[in-house]
Amino acid sequence: MSDPAASDYVPDYAAAMRTAIDASESARGRTSPNPPVGAVILDAAGAVVGIGSTQPPGGPHAEIMALREAGDRARGGTAVVTLEPCNHTGRTGPCAVALIDAGIAHVIHAVDDPNPVAMGGADRLRDAGVVVESGLEADAVSHGPLRAWLHKQRTGRPFVTLKYAAGLDGRSAAADGTSQWITGPDARAHVHAERAKLDAVVVGTGTVLADDPLLTARLTDGSNAARQPLRVVVGRREIPAGARIRGDDAQTAFVRSHDPLDVLAVLADHTDVLVEGGPTLAGAFLAAGVVDRIVAYIAPVVLGSGRAAVENAGVGTIADALRFSIESVQTLGTDLVVVAVPKETGVT
Repeated sequence: MSDPAASDYVPDYAAAMRTAIDASESARGRTSPNPPVGAVILDAAGAVVGIGSTQPPGGPHAEIMALREAGDRARGGTAVVTLEPCNHTGRTGPCAVALIDAGIAHVIHAVDDPNPVAMGGADRLRDAGVVVESGLEADAVSHGPLRAWLHKQRTGRPFVTLKYAAGLDGRSAAADGTSQWITGPDARAHVHAERAKLDAVVVGTGTVLADDPLLTARLTDGSNAARQPLRVVVGRREIPAGARIRGDDAQTAFVRSHDPLDVLAVLADHTDVLVEGGPTLAGAFLAAGVVDRIVAYIAPVVLGSGRAAVENAGVGTIADALRFSIESVQTLGTDLVVVAVPKETGVT
């Protein structure tokens, strides 16, 4: 006799999607130019039997990794994926076909694929008799791990985050130019963890000459993270041969320009870019209208004088102020990290 309670069981698809989002986040920074997708396979009874994320370029996509873990248990089950399964053959085959071949009966994806080359997976699945649903946890996905990739698909340029650290009075350096350390160790560890997920980190020659930074992503023990973003130095001043940024800890590119659009042209093949330079570079990117998000680390200190975190952003009067919407506020040790996006759209 069958168990009535078992027949009434409804799988928690939202929980499965949150697991897929976590898998997607774990892949962020390792998949470019491909999107960092996460996938979960539920068996016919609704139990999780496979979890996967997109592998580095040339490797399997998230659905394939999850199907491998699920094996025969995928037949008759459900695939929960952060992005519509792809419908094209590149270095790997179409994920939609792999799901069909595995006997998946139901596919739920959060966000439709906007890429004209890869889109169409949902239709291909439906044509094969698979039940397809979309939109589950779409906001969490589009504001989360897929944000930069989706932005690149819409705009054709990298997603640009401006990051700075400042005191309560908005100053990033004291009157004598010293700036290390305004924020505490928790905030600095957070910065390094985020760097490891990025494609490129941009600074100006002024920052390099003043601070001689390594600009690498480092672990809490001081060693280098396994993956390093491209270091980009912007400006025309010469950088000494012995500067730490010229070391072999990570690759470095030099852009002999002060124009943010020139920088983004050099980074056209990149997806997720962090501007981490000083106030002049920050102001230039804001004035050019190419900042898609601000991440401000605010320390409970007052410097009273010295350089502001941002200068010359093209604002001459309060009516022209660049306005942002607060997306999140988080405490990191004694500091705050405030994330804001342009107010015109609320999301980019």
